[in-house]
Amino acid sequence: MSSTRPLVDERAIPSAPSRQAPCALPDTPLAEMRAGIDACVHCGFCLQSCPTYLTLEDENDSPRGRILLMRSALEGALALDDPSLETHIDRCLGCRACETVCPSGVPYGHLLEATRATMAETRRLPFVARSILWVFARPTLLATAMAMSRVLRATRIPALLSRLRGRLGFAMAMLASTKGDARSRAYTPAGEATRGSVALLLGCVMEGLLTETNRATERTLTMNDYAMVEARGQRCCGALHAHAGDLREARNLARVNIAAFERSRAQYVCANAAGCGAMMKEYAHLLASDETWAARAASFSARVRDVSELLVAAGPRRGGPVREKVTYDAPCHLLHAQRIADAPLAMLRAIPELEIKPLEGAEHCCGAAGIYNLIEPDTSNTVLEPKLRNIAASGAELVATGNPGCLMQIGAGLRRSSIGARTVHPVDLLDRSYEVLGDRVIG
Repeated sequence: MSSTRPLVDERAIPSAPSRQAPCALPDTPLAEMRAGIDACVHCGFCLQSCPTYLTLEDENDSPRGRILLMRSALEGALALDDPSLETHIDRCLGCRACETVCPSGVPYGHLLEATRATMAETRRLPFVARSILWVFARPTLLATAMAMSRVLRATRIPALLSRLRGRLGFAMAMLASTKGDARSRAYTPAGEATRGSVALLLGCVMEGLLTETNRATERTLTMNDYAMVEARGQRCCGALHAHAGDLREARNLARVNIAAFERSRAQYVCANAAGCGAMMKEYAHLLASDETWAARAASFSARVRDVSELLVAAGPRRGGPVREKVTYDAPCHLLHAQRIADAPLAMLRAIPELEIKPLEGAEHCCGAAGIYNLIEPDTSNTVLEPKLRNIAASGAELVATGNPGCLMQIGAGLRRSSIGARTVHPVDLLDRSYEVLGDRVIG
């Protein structure tokens, strides 16, 4: 399906990598990750897990193909500004599904970030990407952008424009999909506060557009005996910047967050966004070469938990009945980066009378991948299509997933495909279940 000229011929892939070639890119992020490249033995187990390989049917758009391209660039056989190198590296979703099946433990996500960071020295990101990253690194501008988005969402404009073709239509559909059930839950959570203190990463999109999910997170954790504390001065987690190759800004944001959560003195740092949680758990890797921050980053990363991890460690407490049909789609950075598979489903099973429908391909990427759906919309939409078909086949009324990008990507796809289902964060369903209990359990 891909028309790009072939750089990698599957038949020509060596059975073992050549590790003696000189490095043509010394003192670069990619050079620092050479051991990761050498770990790949090109076995091919990753191929059937890679959404772009399955969609585009091009070896260059597979993990092992891209690793061979990375090696070629590192050893000087391929220039960093080669258009084909840029094409295949840019097409990668960074879903990290290849890591789950890799028998050699190749750190593909770190390799991808290092490659993009090295390539950033010779090229500029697309204007849309630069603009988004610039805004997300500046709290005042980010708050303004989110406020304007909420005002726009309150009108009928996003819903009306969501049917338009192209990026504008899909962006409007994503915004419209965040509207949801924004009312506050009519209960006051009561817990023993015996399981330790927790500070929540508020997040950019989560607090900006999915605010009530953050409040639901705080309520459900309180219901399960955690003591919530505030982490003042926290910022964007830096995931979007790291994935785009802007490691400098990602490290700056990481340092600010580490300091903010240290001041909170919280025992745990909670994330309800899979991508943010994965990023914060990898601050230790991100700042490993920074003598001042390395130890602090390692200590911080060890305290990060996804909300589902915390809730399942506490039970979670069963709620009241919610009579709906739900299917669960696993966010890539929860399943493949954090290796959390069962906890979100255990949360849903704590809700009486909730009918959980199986979803074929739940482990596959939806095509959101941060801002990928705005930068590579054609490939993103193609990756999303089988996900939508499987959701329709499940017969579910709700699609539960724990990442804002996935909520918006799938939500937009459902809206534009006229499929009668909507997206919801698992913690919102548990929160709704606790509300049903009312005065029977809650004071």
